[in-house]
Amino acid sequence: MGNTKEASAVRMSRIKRKEEATVPAPVLEVRDLDVSRSGDIVVKGATFTINEGDFVGIVGPNGGGKTTLLHAILGILPSKGRIRLFGEGINRFRRWERVAYVSQHAINFDPQFPLSVRELVGLGRVRRGNLGRPLRKEDWSAVDDALGAMDLTELAYRRIGNLSGGEKQRVFVAKALVRDPDLMILDEPVAGVDATTMERFYQRISDLNQERGITVLIVSHDLTAVFCRMSKVMCVNHDVHYANITPDLDHNELLRKGYGEHFHFVFHEHSCEGVFPRP
Repeated sequence: MGNTKEASAVRMSRIKRKEEATVPAPVLEVRDLDVSRSGDIVVKGATFTINEGDFVGIVGPNGGGKTTLLHAILGILPSKGRIRLFGEGINRFRRWERVAYVSQHAINFDPQFPLSVRELVGLGRVRRGNLGRPLRKEDWSAVDDALGAMDLTELAYRRIGNLSGGEKQRVFVAKALVRDPDLMILDEPVAGVDATTMERFYQRISDLNQERGITVLIVSHDLTAVFCRMSKVMCVNHDVHYANITPDLDHNELLRKGYGEHFHFVFHEHSCEGVFPRP
């Protein structure tokens, strides 16, 4: 967006549509999708629809194709089948500013990287239309807004290489958020952090979903977090199984389709006590 006021207007419009819509608009439609790597089919026959305002947890064993599926959705990998983003075919889609992606490898960089947190998040405001010119006042206002949303204001002028792993992950989410996206895709954003840091991170992502109306897809190995916090779950192990998270969902029936017949996940609704509400 050109300035902070316009971005705020778009955000409020997005939230209003979410509240008023009887049937939410589809953000992502996938039909009969096959994705291959090195000649081997990694994802096969995937069919699902993600609607505006959904908070989707993507789970499944390592090597099952979760990242491959995301790369196909983002147009990074070729695929067979149909992918539509915001009603437009993936090959014709051009409004990539509506989509934010944080890779699982985002925080793996040289610790001597010479930028501050605020400067790095500011890179998220660089687009083809403003390449080569300094950021404007409205850009820095958007940066400060994103830092506040991810609870990074006090770290704004700290060197990025001096942060903890959890802090770095929040910085890269802020860098994605500063573009004011409609869809945010996060690939294992809290790998290797402690339980408290993970809890705080999920809280902030839930806030983005519920308060700003951003549709979220997040890859996670924390099954309790997914079933306590999110509205839908996608289990990926070459095949893709997708379900609404409701009180009558048979968690093990779904998960065994991805993890195998002997998999058993102990989950009770009281496991979510003290956890922030699911959308």
